[in-house]
This record gives sequence, structure tokens and C-alpha cells, in this order.
Amino acid sequence: MNFQQLRSVREAVRRGFNLTEVAAMLHTSQPGVSRQIRELEDELGIDIFVRAGKRLTGLTPPGTTLLPIVERMLLEADNLRRAGEDFRASEQGCLSIAATHSQARYALPQVVRDFRALYPQVSLHLHQGSPRQVAEMLISGEADIGVATEALGSYEQLTTLPCYRWSHSIVVPPGHPLLDEPGPVSLQALARHPIITYEQGYTGRAHIDKAFATAGLAPDVVLTAMDADVVKTYVELGMGVGIIASIAFDAERDRHLHAIDARHLFEVNLTRLALRRGAWLRGYAYAFIESFVPTLTAEVVREAVQLETL
Repeated sequence: MNFQQLRSVREAVRRGFNLTEVAAMLHTSQPGVSRQIRELEDELGIDIFVRAGKRLTGLTPPGTTLLPIVERMLLEADNLRRAGEDFRASEQGCLSIAATHSQARYALPQVVRDFRALYPQVSLHLHQGSPRQVAEMLISGEADIGVATEALGSYEQLTTLPCYRWSHSIVVPPGHPLLDEPGPVSLQALARHPIITYEQGYTGRAHIDKAFATAGLAPDVVLTAMDADVVKTYVELGMGVGIIASIAFDAERDRHLHAIDARHLFEVNLTRLALRRGAWLRGYAYAFIESFVPTLTAEVVREAVQLETL
């Protein structure tokens, strides 16, 4: 048994049983991948994969049982490598962060700047995607740390920790009727205007939809986007009223718009930080986390990961 055999099994599942893609991922040939898998099956005395001719089509029941063991063995091998690197070169290496567009654009810039100043020899990679993509990057090992509002807490392979709470704001151009409301803007008043906001699954959109549904209202959502800057651009063009994360509005930068506090209309949102359970974090990764959320010290994070791994 060797690690190349285990990697071949893992990647075959991750790549939808497409051995051409597995071979490209592992920098080998398709016959080589097939041989590695068959040799492992012969050694174990079982079929890991269901086959249709020479094609893999799925996992057998034994294969389904063995896959988590394969994943753990490869994870621990990677942890061993990382631990060695941590002791050998504690301030050199690579850190990969996966975040949604809003987090990468508005919440992380100062943290990234400060981290680069403290660890100039660490190569920092920032990946952007949907909450689901952030979770998948963590689970696959492509990312070390994930930051998002939705979805992260629903994956059993991840440990999540609370970062900060935030609310939404309404953004409108100068002279908009909502600016003349005598009191706090109501959902009924807001629903009378075309709305531009986030796509489903992004930046608290679920709380926006829930508020209107609870009130029995069907808002006219004319445009959706992943990024608040896109929302604000089309609000400036007069296409509708924007609903964005409050942190995405900058009075100096967004001088052609006005923000209206909407915390009374929509539930408060919680941004979470996620880590892959059982993964070894380099020392500088803990420093990044604490810079982002000062209460999440290395001791707190290690304890949370240990409790959820037990």
C-alpha cells in the first residue's frame, strides 16, 4: 500500500470517477491511475469501485466505508509534512484563504495588509467564491481558512467559529422618495420600489427573503449580483433600490449614494470562520485568524477544533 494508491482513490471520487481528470491532477497517465487503484483493491481483497467495462461509475459499499479512512490517512500525511515545515521554517510557507466576495472586498483587506507586514516570507493566496465553494475548497484542502456568512455551519467536515455580526443597509440615489419617509423605512415602503440585491446564497440574502415572506410581500427584485459594488453601480443608474451589507457602504467612496439603516427590517447576520477538522495549521495561520478576530486566539481555536474532532 502506498500514498499514490490512496491519492488515486480519493481523486477518482472527487473528479466524478473521470480517470482522465485524475491522471491530470496527479501528473501521471490514465493507465497508471487504473493500475494504482487495481493494485490497492487486490491488496485489500475487495472492489472499491463499481465498474462498467473499464469505466468507474461509483463506489461499492466497501468503498464507501473505506473512503473516510483514505481521506484521514492522506490528511494526517499532509499534517505530518506541515508540522515538519512549521518547526523547520516557522515564518515561511503558504497560506490559502477562501472567502466570499463581500468578505474579501470589505472585511479582509486590512488583515491581509497587516499579515503581509508581519510575515513577508509567507505566500498568501486569496480565493473568492460562493459560500458553497468556500466550503468545498476547505474540504478538498485547497484552502486553509474559510470566511463566509452562509452555509459553512452545515458541513460536518468543518469546524466553524463566529467572527462578527453585521446588518444590511438600503442604498438609494439622492432625492429618492425613501429618504423622505417620516420614520424608519418599512418593508411595505421598500417593496413599492424595484430592488437590487445579492444572489441567492450570498451575504444574508436568505434573511432578506425571509423578512418579505413573513410580511406577506413579494418584492420586485430586478437584478441580483454577488458583489455589493455591482449592486451600487446599478443603483446609481437609477434601476432600483439596493440592499447591501452595511460594511459595503463607504460614505467617502459612495458619495453619489445615500445609505439607510435597515437593521430593523432584516435579521442580523453572523460571519463565520471555518477550518477543516483535523487539519494541521501552521503558526502563522493562527496569527492571521487572531488578526481578523482578536478573540480567536490560537488557544481558543485549538480548543474548538479539538472538541469537535473528539
